[in-house]
Amino acid sequence: MTAITHRTVKTNGIHLHIAEAGEGPLVLLLHGWPESWYSWRHQLPVLAAAGYHAVAPDVRGYGRSDKPQAIEAYSMKTLLADYVGLLDALGEKTAVVVGHDWGAAMAWNSAALYPDRYRAVVGMSVPHLGRSPMPPTQLFKAMFGEKWVYILYFQEPGVAEAEFEADIPRTMRTILAGAPGFDSEALVARAKKKGDKFLTGLDTPGPLPAWLTEEDLAYFVRELTGSGFRGGLNRYRNMDRDWEELPELATARIEQPALFIIGEKDPGRAFSPVEQMKPLVPNLKDVLVLPDAGHWIQQERAAEVNAALLAFLKALPA
Repeated sequence: MTAITHRTVKTNGIHLHIAEAGEGPLVLLLHGWPESWYSWRHQLPVLAAAGYHAVAPDVRGYGRSDKPQAIEAYSMKTLLADYVGLLDALGEKTAVVVGHDWGAAMAWNSAALYPDRYRAVVGMSVPHLGRSPMPPTQLFKAMFGEKWVYILYFQEPGVAEAEFEADIPRTMRTILAGAPGFDSEALVARAKKKGDKFLTGLDTPGPLPAWLTEEDLAYFVRELTGSGFRGGLNRYRNMDRDWEELPELATARIEQPALFIIGEKDPGRAFSPVEQMKPLVPNLKDVLVLPDAGHWIQQERAAEVNAALLAFLKALPA
């Protein structure tokens, strides 16, 4: 198995820690919340063995990457510049960009706004829906009314940080292995009221699911203990700023070859309809819905995700 190596790269005025494996065409792997490069531990060696240079950064604010304090330092526009700068630092003109969760949003937007740098795109769990008709926080208030919604709970700086950092082992065990706290349709979410927290009503599981070992969980706990949650949560606090800064997403289409993968039981399916993506991504090769899979798809179903990635990559024009 190809070894995963680590180094720090300067890009866009900050330092990003990257994990990488292999040589060949670049495949950039972008993680979501609240994770790290380690979310791609099953993909890096497989892509390397197939002849690709697989690179998974810790997104700014996470792990061993820099963690600017300002909320606006986590805008989508700024994050996308991190990855263009990373391609430059690696000496690459183009890459295939792959993302999960917030990483999927970054991957889709990278492909839309930098079509000369990304020759193909894979999104996991979060489809590309373009630009909402109004600022996102307004949209969520319109959609959910007085209901408790985690994205709105995350908006006030310091509140969610204090909750999550009070007991990081419990937080990560609950988020990764428990009932999804971001499932707005779940009974536990619908029972929440104003003033409740993200973890309110969520059970912390004892035994872990088969895809997540105690060692895996301990790695995530160490990473989040070192970085804290502020950087990752600041991504949510820029959603309205992104709407203002990137009006071109209202009309931009992703013309590159694309693939979308989602778990059948991913709670995001309830409010992210995949059909709306197709006119915006006319070269969408496939939509794979993996039966019985949840949100953490590249970890939960590594073999199937790896097979789909390799088939997609091998079919791309040389």
